[in-house]
Amino acid sequence: MALVCALTNEVPETPVVSPHSGAVFEKRVIEKYLLENGCDPISGKELKAEDLIELKTPALVKPKPPSATSIPATLKTMQDEWDALMIHSFTQRQQLQTTRQELSHALYQHDAACRVIARLNKEVAAAREALATLKPQAGVMNAPTAIPQPALASEAGGAAAHPMEQAGMNAEVIQKLQDKATVLTQERKKRGRTVPEDLVSPDQVKSFLTVASHPGLHSASVPGILAIDINSADHSKILTGGNDKNATVFNKDTEQVVAILKGHTKKITKVIYHPNEDTVITGSPDMNIRIWHVPTSQTQLLLRCHDGPVTGLSLHPTGDYLLSTSSDKHWAFSDIRTGRLLTKVIDTAEVGLTTAQFHPDGLIFGTGTVDSQVKIWDLKEQSNVANFPGHTGPISAISFSENGYYLATAADDACVKLWDLRKLKNFKTIQLDDGYEVKDLCFDQSGTYLAIAGTDVRVYLCKQWQDLKIFNDHTALATGVRFGKHAQYLASTSMDRTLKLYAIE
Repeated sequence: MALVCALTNEVPETPVVSPHSGAVFEKRVIEKYLLENGCDPISGKELKAEDLIELKTPALVKPKPPSATSIPATLKTMQDEWDALMIHSFTQRQQLQTTRQELSHALYQHDAACRVIARLNKEVAAAREALATLKPQAGVMNAPTAIPQPALASEAGGAAAHPMEQAGMNAEVIQKLQDKATVLTQERKKRGRTVPEDLVSPDQVKSFLTVASHPGLHSASVPGILAIDINSADHSKILTGGNDKNATVFNKDTEQVVAILKGHTKKITKVIYHPNEDTVITGSPDMNIRIWHVPTSQTQLLLRCHDGPVTGLSLHPTGDYLLSTSSDKHWAFSDIRTGRLLTKVIDTAEVGLTTAQFHPDGLIFGTGTVDSQVKIWDLKEQSNVANFPGHTGPISAISFSENGYYLATAADDACVKLWDLRKLKNFKTIQLDDGYEVKDLCFDQSGTYLAIAGTDVRVYLCKQWQDLKIFNDHTALATGVRFGKHAQYLASTSMDRTLKLYAIE
C-alpha cells in the first residue's frame, strides 16, 4: 500500500509520521509547515521537527544537484512552489470548516433569539392589556357607590311590564320632537351663513399627519375595533367598540383609558357618546342595547327591542330618545330615560336593516337595507316617505350633513353616493377603486368635509367633492372615522385594533 502525504496528497520521497496524529507527511513539506506554525496540521498539538518519526522505505536514486540555470533547478523551484500551494490549500480547507461551524452556530442563536423575541412580544401585549384593564377598575373601586346592572330596561324604568311592549308615540313626545326640530332648524340657518372661525382650512387638512397611534385599547387576543364616536362636549374623550365584546372610553389628551365597559356577550358594532352627559350607548349582535354610566363603568339600562342582531344606532337631538335597527327587519324608537319602547316598525319590504341615522332636525331618519335600498322615514307618522335606489349590495353606512340637505351613502359596490334631500335624487357619485370597501362615513359638524373609512381613510371637500387627503397607515380594514371639534383632528379605528389620530403636527 502506497504512503500518501496528508498535506500534498502525493507519495512522499522522505515519509515521516507525526507521533500526535499518526499522519504521514513529506519531510520537507512538514518541516516548512512547522517553521511557520509549530503545530501538528491535523491535531493542532505542538510539534517539533525532531519529534517526527522517519519511515524506512526503499531509497530513491536522485540526480546530482543541478546548477542554478539548469532545467532541473527550474523543476526544483516549481516543486517548492507546489509544496507551498498545497500547504496554503490545506490551511484554507481548515478555515472553511471552522467558518461553516461558526455560521451554523450563529444561525442557531438567531433562531433562538427570534423565538425569545416573539414570546416577549406576546407577554408585553398581555401586560399592556392587563394594565389598560386595571386603570379603569381602579377608578371604579374608588367610586362611592356602583349603579347595579339591571336585567331589563323595564326593571330600571318600571314603565313597561315586558321589554317588547310598545308604549306608543303620544302627543307629548311628538310635541317635544317638533319643538326641538324648530329650534335646530333656526340654529342651522344661522350657522349656514358663516363658517366657524376655528374650522381647519382645506390646505391644513392636506397637511394632516398621523400624530398618535394607540394599539392597547382592546384585547390583543381578539383583535379589531369595530365602532367609534367622540364626545361632542369634550372632544378629548373617544369611545370605541371592539371585537373583544368591550367598549372603551379613552382620553386622547392624557392618553389614558377612562373606562372599560364589559357586559355584552358578543362583539360591539355600534357606539354612541351622549353629547351632554357622561353616558354612552352600545349595540351588539347579542340583540341588546346597553346604556352605560361612564364614571362607574356600569350598565344603567338594558334595552331589548329586537329579535336579531342590532345593526344601527342613532341618538335623537333631544338626547332622550334612541333609534335602533336590526336584521329582524324592524326599526325601534325608545326612551333612554325610562327604558320604554315607544314604537317598533317593520320595514316596508320586510328585509333586514343594516344601519340608521337621524337627520340633524330629528323628524326624519334614514335606514339602509340588505337589498341595497336607502329609505327615508317620517318619525311622527312612522312611515316610509322616500327611497333612494342605485347601490348594489347591502348598505354599509349612511351620514346626514349638518346642512340638512345632503345625505351620503355607501354599500358593497366601491362607491359613495351623495343625495339631495330637497330634490330626492343622486347628484354625485364618488367612484372608488375596484374592490374598495367602505365601512363608515362622517360629515364634520360644519358640513364642510366628508370622511370615508374602509380600505383606507379619506377626507373630501364638500361641494367640490375633491379628495384632500388619503391615509394608508392602517394595516387592516378601517372600520370607523370621526372628526374632532372644528375638524382640528380626525380619529379612525381599524381591524388592526389601533386608534389613530390625524392632525397638524
